[in-house]
This record gives sequence, C-alpha cells and structure tokens, in this order.
Amino acid sequence: MKLTDTEMREVFKLIESGKPLPDKYRFLLFDDKREVELIWNGKTNEVTNIVLPFQVIEQVDEPRLDKKSEWDNTLFDMRGRQQSGWSNKLIWGDNKLILSSLKNGPIREEIERQGGIKLIYIDPPFSAGLDYSIDVHIGQDQFNKQLTALEEFAYRNTWGNGGNTFIQMIYERVILIKDLLSNDGIFFLRIDHHWGHYIKAILDEIFGKDYFQSEVLVNRVKKNVTNQGNLSLPTATDSFFIYFKSADSKFKHINTLLEEERAGYWRRTDDSAGERRPRERNLFGKIFSPPPGKHFKFSQQTMERMIEENRLRYNEKIDRLEYFVQPTNVKILDTNWTDVPGYSFTTGYPTENPEQVLHRVIDISTNENDIIADFFCGSGTTLAVAEKLGRKWIGTDLGKFAIHTTRKRLIGVQRQLKEDGKDFRAFEILNLGKYERAHYIGVNMNLREEERQQQLEQKEKDFIALILKAYKAETVENFKCFHGKKAGRVVSVGPVNLPVTRLFVEEVILECREKRISRVDILAFEFEMGLFPNIQEEAKSKGIDLALKYIPREVFDKRAIEKNQIVFHDVSYIEVKPHVKKKQIAVELIDFSVYYS
Repeated sequence: MKLTDTEMREVFKLIESGKPLPDKYRFLLFDDKREVELIWNGKTNEVTNIVLPFQVIEQVDEPRLDKKSEWDNTLFDMRGRQQSGWSNKLIWGDNKLILSSLKNGPIREEIERQGGIKLIYIDPPFSAGLDYSIDVHIGQDQFNKQLTALEEFAYRNTWGNGGNTFIQMIYERVILIKDLLSNDGIFFLRIDHHWGHYIKAILDEIFGKDYFQSEVLVNRVKKNVTNQGNLSLPTATDSFFIYFKSADSKFKHINTLLEEERAGYWRRTDDSAGERRPRERNLFGKIFSPPPGKHFKFSQQTMERMIEENRLRYNEKIDRLEYFVQPTNVKILDTNWTDVPGYSFTTGYPTENPEQVLHRVIDISTNENDIIADFFCGSGTTLAVAEKLGRKWIGTDLGKFAIHTTRKRLIGVQRQLKEDGKDFRAFEILNLGKYERAHYIGVNMNLREEERQQQLEQKEKDFIALILKAYKAETVENFKCFHGKKAGRVVSVGPVNLPVTRLFVEEVILECREKRISRVDILAFEFEMGLFPNIQEEAKSKGIDLALKYIPREVFDKRAIEKNQIVFHDVSYIEVKPHVKKKQIAVELIDFSVYYS
C-alpha cells in the first residue's frame, strides 16, 4: 500500500465523517490488479456455502403406460430397460440454495463418482418485459396460468433495483456453477442484446478471459418490427457465451456438421420389390440398403473392413444389411447458428429453446453417459434432449408449474425410449422442503442441536410476526394457541418446519371452547394428510367456524408483502365414492373444496 501523506489525511477525514471512499482507493489500498471489472450497486463475491438436505418427493422408476401394447399380459417386456446406477435429478427450489447444497453436500460425492458435471447450460430469465404466464390446455378448454408472487419476483420483479439485482443474481450463481463443473467441463449461457455486454464482463471475471471460447449467434423467433418504429432495428439473434473450466476442457464432436442430403435409399415394401423414399440423415453418413434380390458390390474383404469400421451392420428390424456412405457435402460448424430455430413454443413457455439447439449444444460438448445440468430448466428441454442422447442430467427450477411440466415431459420421453427399444434412466424429484423455509427465517443449520433450537424459537417469533403482517392481522397476546386477529376471527399460525396435525387443531378447538371463540383461521405450510374435511365438521358440531389456509412461500419476500401480492388460499380436498359394476367403475363426487380466483 503506497499512499501519500495527503491521501492518508483524506482517507482518515472521509472515514471519520462516515463518507464513502473514492473508487481510486480500492485499488490503492487493496492492490487490485484486475485490468477491467464491472462494478454495480450491491456487488459482492461472497456466496452462500450453506448445505441443506434434499428430500425426495417422488421416484419415477418406470414410464407410465399410456396405451396397450403387444407386451401386455406377458411375463417379460423385452423393449428398452431402465439402467441401473445413477438416477437423474429434478429439483424444485431456489437454485442458489440448490447449487450451494450440491457443491458442498453429499450429492457432490455421487456426482464426482460419475465423472463430474461435464456441461452446464443456463438460459436465465433475462427479458424483464416478457409475459411469463403460461397457457394451459385442459380438454377442449384453454386457461392462462399466472405466476405465483414468488415466481413473479424471480422471473420479472426480482430486478428490484433494476439491472443491479439481475446481474448480482447471475454473478452469485455462476460463481457456484464454476465450482460445480468438472475440471474439463464446459459452460453455456444464453443472453440477449440488452444484457450480453454486462454478463460477458462478469463471466470473464469469474472464468478468466483466457477461457472464453466463443460467442455463438442463435436465432430469435422472427424479425418483428418493434414498437419504436424507425428508432431501432428488429432483433434477430441472441447470444450463447461459451467458457471452458480449464485447459483440460475441449469440445467433443465439433469437427463437421453434415448438411441435409436429398438422396433416398432402397427398402422392402409389401407391394413392390423396392422403392426410393427419403430417410432421416445420420451424423456419420447416409444409410443405404440394396433392394431385395440384389447384392452388395463390395468384396468380402472390403465388407469385413467396413464391419470393423462400424460402417456395415445387420438391421434385425427390417432383416437387412445396411452400410454407411462417407458424406461428401459437409459444412464446418461455426459460431453462426442461424440454421436452427430460435424458440419452440411446444409447451407454452415464451422463450423455450427448441430441441435442435440443445441437441447441438449437448452433442458437441459431451459424450454418452456424461452428466449435464440446467439450473433454470423451465419446461425441461435440456433434460429431455439429454435423456434422448443417453446423457445423465440434473435440472432445477423455482416454479412449481415448471417442475410439473418437466416431469410430464420426461415421462413421455421415457415412454418413447422404451417403445423404441432404447434404455432409459430413473429420475427423482427433490426439494429442500422445511429446511429451505428454516433458511428463509435465518436459522443457522450448523449450530449444535440445543443452540439451533434456541435460535429457532426466537426466529419463530419473528416468523409469526411476519406471517401476521402478510395476512394483515393484528397481534394478540395471552393466548396459548392464537397469535392474531382479523375481521372478527382469531388467527393461529402453525410451525414453520412441521405440518399441522390433528392434535394441534384439537388444542385450537379446546381453547376456542374455553374462551368462547366461534371463528378461527389456522395458517400453515403443511397439513397432516386426511385432516380435512373431517376436522372442520367436528369443529362445526361444536359451534366453531374453522378455516384451514395454506401459507404461500411468497411470505418471505418483503416486496411481495409490500405490493399486496400474498394470497393465503383454502385447503383443497375432494371426496369420492366408487361404483363398481362388473368390469366398469364410475366415480361419484361426494364433496370437494377448491381454491380459485
């Protein structure tokens, strides 16, 4: 540190007066030798290292049957089988907490045993002005699924202080992502023209500008004329920024990309000896077979060499010999990917990548059985393509609808792979559950059990105050079970990390009778299975109007509370009565309760 006497006096004067130091002192005091750095309000390279335990919600071991097949009522199904070993992982929650828990937790060891994560691709919600609501088709009807408040802030209003919040969000996560990548791993990030120059600067800082490989241009949907008229040109492309983790990283299959060929091939048909028809191209060449009754022109020696080169094979499905012809018309793969579509629109997501793009990303970056990851997985395109290409995968998203959409899509991929006789992997759906909620209220999970319990008790008091504020209820005292009141009803708040049980509700009912209270709301994150509607009928028989309401995760977002975007909805339930007659069954709805707006 080399400061002149004048500079030292200035520093002391500024510190004593509580004023910030000019930027020049950051470099003088801390000997920062970075050539270029992006600075923003709130920048910090301190990232969370918390480890929260994952909870398995569901294990999808076999694809659900959606139609009858020739293998029904048989002992063995000889089509594609489930592979043993690694189970793919679909995780619901805040990807910052997920990344930290993957990086520092026990799953990291499992990942490393599989060779580490070879490719991480992310497509964060970089367009703040887009409408991220989803059109959902149910039967003949179409509904618009609006975002929850938490998703709203994550995908749009998380911008908070503008671009500062978005850039810091990406910065924190990419620091964790780099650590999670294998030493020879590759990182892809998709971004638009509004934020690309900022994001490129922070990626250079995190990975090192020497490990920047390419900026790939990829198509937008179409060249629409903007509302600004003559003031701006239509946007045609987005960018992929590609970085290597280290000098050991390299692309796997990037030498050439075959152009589409128009040639046909001979194959047997039911009514003729053979006819020319187009056939799907193969990345290693065109497949040809001679018509029935014909013979190959190759000698036995040539055919043996072709077998060794894996260019000649016997296709059991069509009882034919096939051989691969070396391609003659090839195109070198460069950074201009405008030959593939920009967006897909197959699942209703406005910025969903098409499978062709992800196919290319995964194909050039990984080998079969490598692990790939997408921490903003959305509708699950990356994971679906990875499954089809025989890769292992990890995917995460904050939105519950995204997780449901991805789950359904991957089950469909499993079904198709099985139908085609190709192997597939099981996948499990996980979350951080009550531990994520405990983290939101600031409990230190690294403390001893006794200290953690003391801290939890204090934080739960703060938590109850937060819930009552979000519910717009006043605080009350001198009750055993009640914490607030609102519009003539008393309010009881359930625990942050446990479901509300029958015993909890029975204590509420007992105090209602003791204090002559007739109307009460119970708020909770979870309720014991089978608790309602029986407990409500029991309360009603004792003159008590009992309402059970779910606490949304959005209560932990102060801005959501301030903007009045918190909704506590009633617990939904359905009662059915089955009617069985011979081999037919009908279901009668006896009673139900649903939340809607």
